[in-house]
Amino acid sequence: MTKIYPMYLAGYWKENGHKTTITNPYDDSEVGITFMAQPSDLEAALRAAIEVFPKVAKTPTYERAQWLHDLADALTEEQDTVAEILSKEAGKPISDAKTEVARGIFTLVNAAEEAKRIEGEVIPLDLLPSSKGRLGIVRRFPIGPIAGISPFNFPLNLALHKIAPALASGNSIVLKPPTLAPLTMLYFASLIDRVGVPKGTVSILPMTRETGDAMVEDDRFKLLSFTGSPSVGWKMKAKSGRKKVVLELGGNAGVLVDDDADVDFAVSRIRTGAFSYAGQTCISVQRIFVHESRYDEVKTKLVEASRSLKQGDPLDPATELGPMIEKKHAERAQTWVQDAAEAGADILTGGKAHGAFFEPTVIENAPSDSLVCSEEAFAPLVTLFPVKDFAEGIHRLNDSAYGLQAGVFTNNLERAMTAYEEIVAGGVMVNDIPSYRIDHMPYGGVKDSGLGREGLRYSIEDMTELRLMMINRLQSQKIDV
Repeated sequence: MTKIYPMYLAGYWKENGHKTTITNPYDDSEVGITFMAQPSDLEAALRAAIEVFPKVAKTPTYERAQWLHDLADALTEEQDTVAEILSKEAGKPISDAKTEVARGIFTLVNAAEEAKRIEGEVIPLDLLPSSKGRLGIVRRFPIGPIAGISPFNFPLNLALHKIAPALASGNSIVLKPPTLAPLTMLYFASLIDRVGVPKGTVSILPMTRETGDAMVEDDRFKLLSFTGSPSVGWKMKAKSGRKKVVLELGGNAGVLVDDDADVDFAVSRIRTGAFSYAGQTCISVQRIFVHESRYDEVKTKLVEASRSLKQGDPLDPATELGPMIEKKHAERAQTWVQDAAEAGADILTGGKAHGAFFEPTVIENAPSDSLVCSEEAFAPLVTLFPVKDFAEGIHRLNDSAYGLQAGVFTNNLERAMTAYEEIVAGGVMVNDIPSYRIDHMPYGGVKDSGLGREGLRYSIEDMTELRLMMINRLQSQKIDV
């Protein structure tokens, strides 16, 4: 019998007449049944978040930190179950699913520690004669109810990048999990329930985009935190009204391989960065620029590396490349590759869809304006380009509407610093792939890739507001203590 996952509404489990069945993209088997929140459910969750907010905002630091430590402990106990649910509903290879759960545990623990480091400062105000005797105390205060929207590719950890800093900073939150993979977070809701987070503080509600739009537009939410596609994210910002907005969007991440790079190491890392989770990450390697003196070597080794990937059942520990989240995503990738080939690109390997699977694909000579180069493929494919020198590589890497992260393989410190200063992106990974991320670092992009930064401390900054208290010491000296 297919398991039922009720939605988690303000600390209570709720079912309604709007069922939806979640299926495994590998074999279309049923993973679970949940329910789509209606506008009335969203309203109830928001009202509860508003009502509980003053209590959560005044909760002592040690209690908020303990919630997060308890959640990390609970997730540790349930990690195998959570990884299996995640693998089944998202089609993610089980080894990658277990890695995501481990990262989720780290995210919770790190948030607990950051809760203890929400600090302020004392600033002098007597910079003019008229301000003699005055000083300022600056503290961070919780912003208010938060609207969180998380994607399917990391259904646990990217959702926790919204929930964990919200709890750490004393905010309530309503989370819309991904429509195609909501079960992982609904199971996680049982852990929230277990550790005693006050009811109303967290709601996890699967919902249609129309209902989600109502969440985006409602000014009773004080922050919108969205992770997803650029086309959707920027439209949400336009609808978001007066609330603060953080957007973690997509890209077509570039890698530059210099003439002095360790090619074997670079190719091994590119193999991981391009094909992990079937390329369905916003920092998946997509465009590779190689110094012309090393181009043939990189091309040969990358084609060999891509052909060595094992495709198959995500629950098989040996599987490296599972299905894409939906068959239509694989078909779209095949269309993009065919269009590039018709425009003059050479397909070195791959390029075909087989149901929800898409072959690991390496392309060269693709026109820069073809979709495989100019847009986010979100598929296991890379495009190769020779460049005459490092400067040309940086120029061509920057020739993109996106700027999330970039990777540079070089053993020349001066060139590494030049890349850091001149590549227009949220992060430059030297001797690594743009797909590198550890969860406490500032993570986010520029240009069409987003607005703001995630990473626990940086999310907490967005989820809090600075408030100044001025003290007139000349007057206070007259007060009896």
